[in-house]
Amino acid sequence: MKKKLIPITANNVKLLGRTHVINDTLWCAFSGTGIEFQYTGTHLTVTLIADNAFCDVDNQARIAIYVNNNRIIDQMLTSSSQTLSVYEGEAKTITVKIIKLSESAMSIIGIKPIEIADTETLIPTAPQKHKVEFIGDSITCGYGVDDEDENHPFHTSTEDVTKAYAYKTATALDADYSMVSLSGYGIISGYTDNPDLKCENQLLPTYYNKLGFSINKFEDSIAPQNLEWDFSVFEPEAVVINLGTNDESYCNTAKKFDEFAAAYIDFLKQVREKNPLAHIFCAYGVMNVAMMPSIKTAIDNYSKTCNDYKISLIELPTQDGSLGYAASWHPTEATHKITSETATKKIKEIMHW
Repeated sequence: MKKKLIPITANNVKLLGRTHVINDTLWCAFSGTGIEFQYTGTHLTVTLIADNAFCDVDNQARIAIYVNNNRIIDQMLTSSSQTLSVYEGEAKTITVKIIKLSESAMSIIGIKPIEIADTETLIPTAPQKHKVEFIGDSITCGYGVDDEDENHPFHTSTEDVTKAYAYKTATALDADYSMVSLSGYGIISGYTDNPDLKCENQLLPTYYNKLGFSINKFEDSIAPQNLEWDFSVFEPEAVVINLGTNDESYCNTAKKFDEFAAAYIDFLKQVREKNPLAHIFCAYGVMNVAMMPSIKTAIDNYSKTCNDYKISLIELPTQDGSLGYAASWHPTEATHKITSETATKKIKEIMHW
């Protein structure tokens, strides 16, 4: 039987999130990136390329593969190249989705062209009704959501973006999504154990215009943070920013809160420049609330100075332990569900969806 190779491009699959083709491989960095397509045939395999950033099974790339919305594969990519069996049986049409569950700083993956029989087909799935971009930190990434012990540390093996509020919100909104999220990152400071020491190398705005950030490189040669993102590829109707949680660890004086508010305004301008038509939602409150007054001040001052009122606040419910805690005191999936319900309700109300 004759075979053909199907390139992983927008002509053949739906691209999920920010992706980039180098030679014949589609590379994925940020959480939630991947592909979705309809396949008609009898035998389907996919080959994935993985990094070995941390060189142990608990801290490599974690991926999921779905067939007709059922997760059939959930595993860590522990070797540089793995071919996985997705379907074998009688000829029929199935919907296949490959999602990178872990975040970009610690893991990147590549998807090779898919070989199918000459008589078989592979086409993109239809677009959803809406498009939403989510910008955030570990909460958006789904940090530790599969490890409900607050005393346990970070592992990519317990990170699952599909169980986090952003992915759940996109699903509830019938929206295609793009996510820009990095654990520990903030607006003026990443997470710090010492408020006298600003963590300036973990600022999300630095990488907003990029394909991602990782300690590894695509094909061992190109870092995702060195690739500019083409914002015309995905033009969201709504952008959700959920940042400030990590800045709280640094902001312990009025001067620092003012610095945060000013930097938040600058980031709003950056997001608006790249998304001129989108409604911007500023969400916050899941793990702490100290930055809320500064965020409210930033929204108010930005709207007045820029005459831009397509911006709304989403006050997210703060976890209180009644639904448990995940690793490093992060939200459980049950908490993410409530968070998603709050975000979904507000977005629907403002967008009239």
